[in-house]
Amino acid sequence: MGRHWMLFLYEPFTRVAGLRRVHGELLDRAAVQPGHRVLEIGCGPGDLLLALGRRVPGAILQGIDPDPAALRKARRKGARRGVEARWDLAYADELPVPDASVDRVLSSYMLHHLDPAQQLAAMREARRVLRPGGELHVLDADGSPGQGSSRHHHPRLAGHTPEHLITTMREAGLSSPTETGRSQGRRSLGRYFLLRATA
Repeated sequence: MGRHWMLFLYEPFTRVAGLRRVHGELLDRAAVQPGHRVLEIGCGPGDLLLALGRRVPGAILQGIDPDPAALRKARRKGARRGVEARWDLAYADELPVPDASVDRVLSSYMLHHLDPAQQLAAMREARRVLRPGGELHVLDADGSPGQGSSRHHHPRLAGHTPEHLITTMREAGLSSPTETGRSQGRRSLGRYFLLRATA
């Protein structure tokens, strides 16, 4: 997010907010198998991809992010945890990945930072890099109106709903986009949803 001085707060925040548990929900749905190639778009300091590497040691992992400081942190954490992954400086709408080469694309709390045109471009890139039958799995904040706490009334979340992203996935050429889960009750992270689509 361009606030490099805040990176040291990321891990304490994720522990307090319960992001590891929510990441677990996303990984459960992704059902990654040994040998799968997995790309995370907007990987930040790498927590989701590193959790996957410990869960499925045979997976081939790649994370992309436009923030070099976050990628340096991800590399250090991966080395400490003994998880092998590739970390690349890139944007979600221009992935440094060959066509039809990835089994899973993951996105966690990233898409709401993009405007609608960028979201569509990112979904088109996800479709391009996925193998036939490969899956895109998304976890993101729910900006649906009239529910939950006022923390989700941030302008960035206006209109950011499961229905909006499902429509965007269809426009990008992804198949069978569907909601696979959402938060229940009050959560420290606020409301969130999970989506899946296939190539």
